Amino acid sequence: MPLSLATSIDAVEAADWNRCAGGGNPFEQHGFYAALERSGSAAADTGWQPAHLLLSGSENAPPDAIMPAYVKSHSRGEYVFDHGWAEAFERAGGRYYPKLQLAFPFTPATGRRFMGGTPEDAAMLISGAEAVCRQHGLSSAHATFLPAAQRDAFERAGWLLRSGEQFHWFNRDYRDFDDFLSALSSRKRKAIRKERAGAAAHGLDIVQLEGRAITEDDWDAFWDFYQDTGARKWGTPYLTRACFSLLSELIPDRLIMFLARHQGEPIAGALNLLGDDCLYGRYWGALADVPFLHFELCYYRAIDLAIERGLARVEAGAQGPHKLARGYEPVKTYSAHWIANPGLRAAIGDYLEQEREMVDADVAALSRHTPFKRG
Repeated sequence: MPLSLATSIDAVEAADWNRCAGGGNPFEQHGFYAALERSGSAAADTGWQPAHLLLSGSENAPPDAIMPAYVKSHSRGEYVFDHGWAEAFERAGGRYYPKLQLAFPFTPATGRRFMGGTPEDAAMLISGAEAVCRQHGLSSAHATFLPAAQRDAFERAGWLLRSGEQFHWFNRDYRDFDDFLSALSSRKRKAIRKERAGAAAHGLDIVQLEGRAITEDDWDAFWDFYQDTGARKWGTPYLTRACFSLLSELIPDRLIMFLARHQGEPIAGALNLLGDDCLYGRYWGALADVPFLHFELCYYRAIDLAIERGLARVEAGAQGPHKLARGYEPVKTYSAHWIANPGLRAAIGDYLEQEREMVDADVAALSRHTPFKRG
């Protein structure tokens, strides 16, 4: 079966891509990749050269299976950190970059790294990723935030497995937010009510905007929030302003923004993407310091919406043990790594074995400290 490499999302028709992707995860959609690539956010100039692997039944036929991929010249915007691996390899005289990244750019959300096709097609795509590395002198390939079902395919191919940790909120058929609170211990329940009351005490107008109801003025305000957060956390924001407008054009039905206004002026916002069974919290920012507003916009409003729409969970992004007290539970995340150099592979394999044990212990310990009632 012909295996080809697309150096732009626009080399693949949106309908053909989405036929492989299905509709469940917004980050798997053609429109998401197109917004990032066309806006210059995920591009060769920013160290994200598209290199999507396409598997077709015959030459010039639409793809039957797809593996979205990027050739990276750095390790920023990935949220599964391998900077130490790169530094160690380069101190030993190796060259770690460029490498191949199988991921949603700038997005620490679990999703499929191969889409469509059969298990045999998946094995061929994984072999194809290894071949791309060998043919182009790439040091390694990294499939990050894997669903458990796909983790096994990479393990069978001999890739090294890595565990990580996030915090997700799970909907246990709650009728409303108070029903969710009733599942918590009294102390935690009171703390959350106090935080929500605190956020509401500042006379803010908090609105929920969806799809095409998000105007360019709203995006301008959100861009200011996003820049402020990015400048404080990682220096230079990853996305361009044009990316938000393109998201609004290409996947409007997936976008939900919680916007806080003071006397009519936007002062803070949180952007979420909507999946079939999950709400994905992505970006937050504020130009005013309002106590508890971050928790209200990013966590509690997301829970409200998930309950209202019967969504199974909320994924609130990377980091955040502080989410534990607000009803978000620790879960393991997975990635898989192919390393060309045998010595580097052996060293990383030893490290990952120890790291997995630490992650298991940490998740187990945190699970004993969730705010839910015992028993």
